[in-house]
Amino acid sequence: MDLSTKYLGLSLKNPLVASASPLSEKIDTIKKLEDSGVSAVVLYSLFEEQISLEARELNHHMTAGTESFAESLTYFPEPQDFVRGPDQYLEHIRKAKAAVKIPIIASLNGRSVGGWTDYAQKMQQAGADALELNVYFIPTNLNTTGTQIEQTYLDILKSVKSAVKIPVSVKLSPYFSSMANMAKRLDEAGADGLVLFNRFYQPDIDLESLTVVPNALLSTRFAMRLPLRWVAILYGHIRASLGATSGIHEHLDVLKMLMAGADATMLCSTLLKNGLGQIPKILESMKAWMEEHEYESVQQMKGSMSHKSVEDPAAFERANYMKALHSYKA
Repeated sequence: MDLSTKYLGLSLKNPLVASASPLSEKIDTIKKLEDSGVSAVVLYSLFEEQISLEARELNHHMTAGTESFAESLTYFPEPQDFVRGPDQYLEHIRKAKAAVKIPIIASLNGRSVGGWTDYAQKMQQAGADALELNVYFIPTNLNTTGTQIEQTYLDILKSVKSAVKIPVSVKLSPYFSSMANMAKRLDEAGADGLVLFNRFYQPDIDLESLTVVPNALLSTRFAMRLPLRWVAILYGHIRASLGATSGIHEHLDVLKMLMAGADATMLCSTLLKNGLGQIPKILESMKAWMEEHEYESVQQMKGSMSHKSVEDPAAFERANYMKALHSYKA
């Protein structure tokens, strides 16, 4: 049974990729992920704010007291020359690469174009096999237009692509007015892969303390429906690899995503909930299902249930919505 696949130009032994999560914070756990059977690991994200904060702190210490002797500023390089980012993250990449044989994908999480994107080059130099751009952008300014938001995504991608030679994927939100067109534009701008979709964690309100609090909830299998639809729609229409994430908990979820057209499936919530033992269970169940249904490889099934391959492509569009409403009976 051939479970191999290609994602971002990388040859993977199977389509199971550990997505960015606390599981990748320790080298020992990354080793266990490899031993359990994942084909690649996306490291936890380095945030734009972390890099910007370090730059601001350095600027503060270098310029302290110089308001009295302005000429002393000329003895120092410009603060932006010292933007290095957390060295610990680079060292983590190096250690991970030395510890395992599977690809290590670094992750940058940000929302604006700036010097922080240059840090991608340092990740490449540290040994990362690829880079995932996790653009987490909640526009709250009423004057910000959809066109401006889309351009921000494109500008961030182009900035990073100009700095590195390793593959770069973009982890997208589903909230564009024209998701298909945005995918096409990112593809044309050089994205090596698109990861569908970023989960925007929603805040909660603590009624006792009257504060807004973060609230991270693990995904359920129902969450896979949204990426499933868009993977199926985009398959065969863009050059970039398609990574599916959100709601992938069991082997059936993986198989559905592959048939929709995904090159890789990202696992997080199911591993946090069920442990790393879930990985070999998924792989063995995949093999059993494929053998029973006479599939010899992942490649054979990939895209077989995509928008362009099914007998009724409207099932992925508005017709599916109308049919779903009429099919439910109280």
